[in-house]
Amino acid sequence: MTKQKLLLLLLLMITPCLMWAQKKELSQARSSIKSGKYDEAERNLATLLKDSTNRTNKRIWLAYYDAVCGQYEQGNEKLYLKQKYDTATFFSHVKKMLFVAETLDSLAPEYRKNHAAQQNNYRTNLFSGGGFFIHKGKWAEAYEFYEAYIDCARQPLFETYQYDSTDVRLPEAGYWATYCGYKLQDPVLTLRYRQLALRDSSKTDFTLQFVAEARKWLKDDQLYRETLEEGFHRYPQFPYFFPRLMDVYTSHDQYDKALALADSALAVNDSCELFNFAKSTVLLHMERYAESIKYGEKLIALNPQLAEPYFNVGTAYVNIAGRLDQRRERKLMRKSYEKARSYIETYRKMMPEEQDKWAPVLYRIYLNLNMGKQFDEIDRLLKK
Repeated sequence: MTKQKLLLLLLLMITPCLMWAQKKELSQARSSIKSGKYDEAERNLATLLKDSTNRTNKRIWLAYYDAVCGQYEQGNEKLYLKQKYDTATFFSHVKKMLFVAETLDSLAPEYRKNHAAQQNNYRTNLFSGGGFFIHKGKWAEAYEFYEAYIDCARQPLFETYQYDSTDVRLPEAGYWATYCGYKLQDPVLTLRYRQLALRDSSKTDFTLQFVAEARKWLKDDQLYRETLEEGFHRYPQFPYFFPRLMDVYTSHDQYDKALALADSALAVNDSCELFNFAKSTVLLHMERYAESIKYGEKLIALNPQLAEPYFNVGTAYVNIAGRLDQRRERKLMRKSYEKARSYIETYRKMMPEEQDKWAPVLYRIYLNLNMGKQFDEIDRLLKK
């Protein structure tokens, strides 16, 4: 007998044995299901499904579905009766039940109508499961539940329900999935359902924030800036967009854009401290010192306890003095330094730890005002 014939003979002998063992295990699993031992049945069926040849056997999947459904119903009853039961396990059965139903649907679509109706009733628990894990701070687990909830909309199993047009909670699920991706600091997960999340108008401002951060993590500077611009345009007073967009413009020396941004913000709220400070700072960088002083003093009048406007105004006066001719405009120069001194000394009192900022400016002021004692003190500080 040739080697090939021998192998064929062995295969023919083994196959009936394997089929018999499969039938036996399946029969045992069904007996366990009938007696309410659903977890035992699931373990046996999961073992069968480890064999790739069994993964297209719809009888095994049907039994597996019944086993998981049984565990779900047992858990649901215990929770309803307020008996001790692990809530996380309950929700895991919800997700597993859906997975089995969707897998079985591709093998045996004749069960679609009944399984779809059943899972449609349970589907809301996927949303609840996401919320449960969010409250536990388990972002990855929560993401999986929201993703499963969203994914139902594209599954053939649920095609008659048309979730895309009928489920009003889909955008909210998209938002929470985006939020979980953001909390995981995973840009791919954060961006995956952004379009769906943006349909939740009650949370669009936060969604755009998460999207912007994801673009930043990906080092996509253009899309990061574009998202900030969209966010500011739609929500000018939302605290996230304005300062970061201002930083983008100023870090690239785009002061005209930065000034236009500040003007747009002030048109919305002209008493906002942040907007006024931003305009004062931009004007200072643009060497438009008189205008910078105007907005700095306005801000000081709005809130005298803010330190930075004093520094801006003082610096502007120092720079004005530096532009003047020492011979022909000496009095005007001294007057500018005296004004600068008042503001910078106030800033020093308010922010003593910011010596690197105020010390060099005061050095210049005291030098030009011939204030020897004060100059010597600053000189010693700088030498240290």
